[in-house]
Amino acid sequence: MSRSEDERLVALEARCACDDPLFARAMSIGRPRRPREFRRTGAWWALAVTTAVLIGGVIVANGLLIATGLVGVGLAAQLLDPPT
Repeated sequence: MSRSEDERLVALEARCACDDPLFARAMSIGRPRRPREFRRTGAWWALAVTTAVLIGGVIVANGLLIATGLVGVGLAAQLLDPPT
């Protein structure tokens, strides 16, 4: 490779390490990991917790809990939406 291509690769590697250090470290040791934008574990937990809050609000008949659950479920669903 020419020197300019090497410099571009080094710049790309540095930017990747800055954006998502866990992904960059996993690639360097040879055990790939999903990039940050495709890891949705937190979104699933948020969806589970807010669904529980919504169901609890319906059982207790508390409007504030129902509203909180609906807003939370909407936010969690937005987090699960894949990036375009």
